[in-house]
Amino acid sequence: MEPEPQVVVRDSGAGPYGQIVFAGHHVAAADEPERVGGLDTGMSPYEYLLAGLGACTAMTLRMYADRHGWTLESTRVGLRHVAEAGAGDRFEREITLTGALSAEQRAKLLEIADKCPVSRTLTRASRVVSRLMESA
Repeated sequence: MEPEPQVVVRDSGAGPYGQIVFAGHHVAAADEPERVGGLDTGMSPYEYLLAGLGACTAMTLRMYADRHGWTLESTRVGLRHVAEAGAGDRFEREITLTGALSAEQRAKLLEIADKCPVSRTLTRASRVVSRLMESA
């Protein structure tokens, strides 16, 4: 017996691309922007991808700083996705750290950002395996 999916996405009925995302007890909306034919009722798929990378980065930095007793008051992670023709994708991440941190601590946290699990997933080759299921 196959395990239950971690995330389920279904049509929302809001325009041609609107979706409802179910992740455990969380519910969110996904859509495409109006400029590409959507109704912009939720984040786009790449915005979700960037949100996952940003959240993972901030959480990883927080865990590391807390574990080392460093004074990290807050983090801000700004993200951008750039599709490069023939060269794959580039994810740009701008990290702002607030707190009484030394230059060495800041440099270490920048290094640690690249070790967040989502960052590591994006930088190594992955496989997406799809199978068609029977409708109920």
